[in-house]
Amino acid sequence: MKEGIHPNYREVVFQDMASGFRFITRSTVASRDTIKMDDGKEYPLVKLDVTSESHPFYTGAQQRISETGRVEKFRQKFARSGGKAA
Repeated sequence: MKEGIHPNYREVVFQDMASGFRFITRSTVASRDTIKMDDGKEYPLVKLDVTSESHPFYTGAQQRISETGRVEKFRQKFARSGGKAA
């Protein structure tokens, strides 16, 4: 490989700001922040808004369409137009 043309591929800590969950992986992302982990090493830190630890799809906290009232609103609108609601 040629020297000087490839990005710096190293271990980086990604932290979910909503839940505080942290994980170490390898990446080329640039970061100015650093964090000292339990193993005593200092890693570049990338702050994330959402990860699988806090996203509603993965945590099971997502709303169902029928829970939001959209189906009932549709049926009311459809009934007013003279059509037959299922």
